[in-house]
Amino acid sequence: MAELSSDSVSLDVETIYLGGKEHIVQTGSGSVSVIVYGDPDKPALVTYPDLALNHMSCFQGLFFCPEAAALLLHNFCVYHISPPGHELGAAAICANDPVPSVDDLADQILEVLNYFRLGAVMCMGVTAGAYILTLFATKFRERVLGLILVSPLCKAPSWTEWLRNKVMSNLLYYYGMCGLLKDFLLYRYFSKEVCGYDEVPESDIVQACRRLLDERQSTNVLRFLEAINRRHDITDGLKTLRCRTLIFVGDDSPFHSEALHMAAKMERRYSALVEVQACGSMVTEEQPHAMLVPLEYFFMGYGLYRPRQFNGSPRSPLSPSCIAPELLSPESMGLKLKPIKTRISPGR
Repeated sequence: MAELSSDSVSLDVETIYLGGKEHIVQTGSGSVSVIVYGDPDKPALVTYPDLALNHMSCFQGLFFCPEAAALLLHNFCVYHISPPGHELGAAAICANDPVPSVDDLADQILEVLNYFRLGAVMCMGVTAGAYILTLFATKFRERVLGLILVSPLCKAPSWTEWLRNKVMSNLLYYYGMCGLLKDFLLYRYFSKEVCGYDEVPESDIVQACRRLLDERQSTNVLRFLEAINRRHDITDGLKTLRCRTLIFVGDDSPFHSEALHMAAKMERRYSALVEVQACGSMVTEEQPHAMLVPLEYFFMGYGLYRPRQFNGSPRSPLSPSCIAPELLSPESMGLKLKPIKTRISPGR
């Protein structure tokens, strides 16, 4: 049964992943879908996906990985925020509604946190979602305990990206979610190896993502794409961040150089970069196991562990002050930061 209130509608949806509950939160820039999974008394982990994706298509690989589930779902209540109109079963947003800016989208996150009465939260975002969460962190520093960024953006679009986005915008406007547009998006997300080439077919993960893209409303994707294509450079704000930041990027990602730029501009004491070999932008789906060891070390600084190692209460509030600055050094993480070897790719 739906629970009604003056500013939110909460719906039980059988298809929601891992049995979570969908909340439609009304904000100053329109409604936003939030899938909540876990014990609300635990610390909050907020996720935000990349363009044309939602929690099902962007994070299920990571959350369905047993080790990651043990680490993340044992320690956090997860709040999967979808870009407007990207949730499961979303209808087309009215054409007369104004297109939100990236600042509007970041402000929506604040309204979501306030609706759920959340204080400071851990954040995990992929590419465009990573940009929105980083922008949120620069605007509301006291509300972010840590950032986990996958193939993130921080600069305004390059001419190459701007042109590519304009091509996708035209395809969306005139042809909708056509095959060519899906090809553009899949090469944005995945490495060439899994996308297929010559006589090599697409991998199962790419085929599954292609099917999920069919469910997106093209007008809704166009609105998010237009916002991201008008984003502004937030590099200067990175130095003001004092939350710990863990950056993942696939070395086959078209945003690889963006992630390196971002890592170079962040305070070294508070950030670490993990490059994943033979992987595209969406490490959460293509190589989720490559994230486990860095995430475990990252969370250890907050007193969070996988259940078999956990000695404290999972309900304990996170405290960034308990992280030693040296925690994220290459030596303490036991990793080569450029790059780590995550799998052997044929022909490399």
